[in-house]
Amino acid sequence: MAVPVTGIFILLLIQGLIFASQFLIPVTTAILGYFILNAPRRALERIGIPAPVSAALFTVSIGAALFLGILALSEPVYEFVTDIPGLFEDLMTTLMGPGGLLEPLTQAADASGRVLEATGEQPPMQVEVVDNVGLATSVVSVAPGLLGQIVFAISLLFFLVASGDMFIQKAVKVSDRFQEKKNTVTMIRTIEARLGNYLGAITLINAVLGLVIGAGMWWWDMPSPWLIGIMAALLNFVPFVGAVVGALISALIAYVSFLDPWMALGVFGTYYALTALEGQFITPALVGQRLRLNVTMVFLSVAFFAWIWSVMGMVVAVPALIVVKVICDSVPKLRKVGLFLGDAEGFLPAREHTIKPTAPDRS
Repeated sequence: MAVPVTGIFILLLIQGLIFASQFLIPVTTAILGYFILNAPRRALERIGIPAPVSAALFTVSIGAALFLGILALSEPVYEFVTDIPGLFEDLMTTLMGPGGLLEPLTQAADASGRVLEATGEQPPMQVEVVDNVGLATSVVSVAPGLLGQIVFAISLLFFLVASGDMFIQKAVKVSDRFQEKKNTVTMIRTIEARLGNYLGAITLINAVLGLVIGAGMWWWDMPSPWLIGIMAALLNFVPFVGAVVGALISALIAYVSFLDPWMALGVFGTYYALTALEGQFITPALVGQRLRLNVTMVFLSVAFFAWIWSVMGMVVAVPALIVVKVICDSVPKLRKVGLFLGDAEGFLPAREHTIKPTAPDRS
């Protein structure tokens, strides 16, 4: 009886995550941001800056950075999105035209048409459906909803950070025994440390990667190499998929711009080689000792969150997996699950178990 009930619960949970995605995406983002900003908020409190002021400082900085970034990138991104249909049309014309890679297919289609005409059979009528709502218009129509989610996430983040350690204190009070209170504090501090270390290291690595890829695109004389570098830095927050998508887009731009397949191949190889170097050597060297997760589970986590929450789901997949891993390592009944998600002892160093908990609640 327990197995069917558990299966039904999991199915309903997944359906709920999909149905409430517009609400849960900004909530999840704000909660992850709260864990990340707790350490700097405490540092500011130690020098006399109260939590509400720190929250205002953080959220205003994040909002200003997003606003300036959108303002700086809105025009080139809009132009690029508007030009995508034309890029694909030019690409297909080049590939299927004289000297193109798909020219034999075009010749075969023409030969088939001539055979049908010779036999008196008429080829099926081709109907072209013209959509007046272009890709750029679709992107613009999504903007208000996306802007609303960003404002909601930033507002929720402000209230969470402004509350200070209230949620942590409530979680400690809910626990009955002193050991449970100690484990709760250790778990929360570990989540904060792991998310902060991961996001800080990944952000720095992606920024440097964007600069290097932008320089590489400039060396290839690509149009707007700085925009490709920014795209590379942002896409690299998405494990596995981001590097491939960025390399394909860069190769497409190169092929359409220079009509040279070897040029496109060189751009693709340069982009992907740099991301592979980062993913296989640099990131494991800087992050691997602190974040030992099962690579297969990381891939499945990215795929699952991409399915239920699209692009934003791929971004929050690894941070969410980190939180789940810490919780499983901290709860004795779930430690086998934590072992399946990553290393048994590597994720919770001994020094983090020595964190002193808050005094037990005597009331």
